[in-house]
Amino acid sequence: MDAELTVELATGDPTLAIPWSSGDGLLRYYDLKRQPDLLLYVDEASRYREMAEFLLQINSSASMLESAKCDAWYTVELGEPEAIYGAAGKFVSYVDVFFAADAARFSFEQHQDFARRLVTLLARAPQISAAAEFIIRRCYYEPPSADATAPCAAPRAGFYFTFYLSGYGDDEPDARKRWGIGLKLIGNATLQLSIAARHV
Repeated sequence: MDAELTVELATGDPTLAIPWSSGDGLLRYYDLKRQPDLLLYVDEASRYREMAEFLLQINSSASMLESAKCDAWYTVELGEPEAIYGAAGKFVSYVDVFFAADAARFSFEQHQDFARRLVTLLARAPQISAAAEFIIRRCYYEPPSADATAPCAAPRAGFYFTFYLSGYGDDEPDARKRWGIGLKLIGNATLQLSIAARHV
């Protein structure tokens, strides 16, 4: 699998707030780490079994990450660099994830180190027609408040990852199959790094 790390921290680059909700209130953040039953309300998990399995894995107690947001879709719009895959289309997803440990959320070095290790692990995986990009972006974390009547503290600026995954194929089922394999590889690599970190 092809994998790369990029950083987007400039003014105007995408950011995330935790917790988040859409303007109309129809979409919002679900804490799947502590309440996995809420997966029932994640539309992408209902539509795509592979995404449901990945979200359960990434939010498990064994993982050092948790998820914030996701989406998945099929498209036949391919960029010129993607011609190397000789595909008619691609199945694409993104998942926003962040560190479960509070302190790690505010360390750029820990984000960079984790993503580099993940990219290195994936480079050793069997070659498939799939590509992943891990992007370090700015996240604003709302501090927890034990007192509902107390004034809200300002969100604290930290970091999170957006990871895009594309599976390429001759048609949608073919592309989705490779995308699903890619999700499994990334989920397994994340658990491997999480377990290794506990023994450092």
